[in-house]
Amino acid sequence: MNQKLIRILTLTLFLMMFGTIQVFGQTIYNNIPNPLPGNLFSQPFEAQGTSEFGDRVKFSIGSGRSLATVTQIMSSFGCQSGHWTASNCVTTPGATFSVPVTLTVYNVVAGNQVGSVIGSVTQNFAIPYRPSADLINCTGANAGKWYDAASNTCFNGLATPITFSLGGLVVPNEVIYGIAFNTSHYGYAPIGTAPACYSTAAGCGYDSLNVAVADPGTLSVGFNPAANDAYQYTIYGSCSGLPIIPFGLDAGCWGGYKPAVRFNAANPPSNKNDCKNGGWTSLTTTSGQPFRNQGECVSSTNH
Repeated sequence: MNQKLIRILTLTLFLMMFGTIQVFGQTIYNNIPNPLPGNLFSQPFEAQGTSEFGDRVKFSIGSGRSLATVTQIMSSFGCQSGHWTASNCVTTPGATFSVPVTLTVYNVVAGNQVGSVIGSVTQNFAIPYRPSADLINCTGANAGKWYDAASNTCFNGLATPITFSLGGLVVPNEVIYGIAFNTSHYGYAPIGTAPACYSTAAGCGYDSLNVAVADPGTLSVGFNPAANDAYQYTIYGSCSGLPIIPFGLDAGCWGGYKPAVRFNAANPPSNKNDCKNGGWTSLTTTSGQPFRNQGECVSSTNH
């Protein structure tokens, strides 16, 4: 199969799987660039000794406070074989690895510190390996990267959305949130070196998985109350270079690099007319679940 056809198949599959992020409910905070580029800057977990990473966010005025979904952009550098640093990355289009990821939402207390847990959810996600190295379009300083034809750009990692279902979790106007997952040596329960992937040239996909960040100038809904701060549980990756344990405020060095995340609140119909003419597709139940069809939406207004 020639290189051109491989690139077309890879891009087609990528768009089918990740080109459109399904949105339900009312967006109350959004720092995800639109359109989403092939990759974003990101905070490593395995390389920086990080177990949890997140931010403090403030929701748009007058919006709902019953969370339906939270979508976080991740950055996947893992290859099915070879390694992204060795210019020999090879990935079969559509290949993924599985990793459980936890989203936790916290109250904000005095000094903008992390307070009590409001809610937490862990879901298993099929994370795509980054596409194969493009030896034709990505050469010289870009050697080993994959090629995004849409932007005519070479990237090392792959921007990948993951969406958590919150089921109507009620939250205040401002919260701190964190994303957590385990790697070989870090996380709240490190996986260790026993898995077969650890001894391969490619390594384990979760060791090359990062949380993506974007310039807060991308923020289209809501407010970011501290443009230079983030929140971490980390051994090496803080602004000071010192550990932050437990999960807490990391102040002063995150300007331009805020987690790329979107919060959606439940958005139930006020009457049956809201469901008509396709309106049901962006509405939810009171617990934040999407409607399967217009009739289900209409029925929810008859109570």
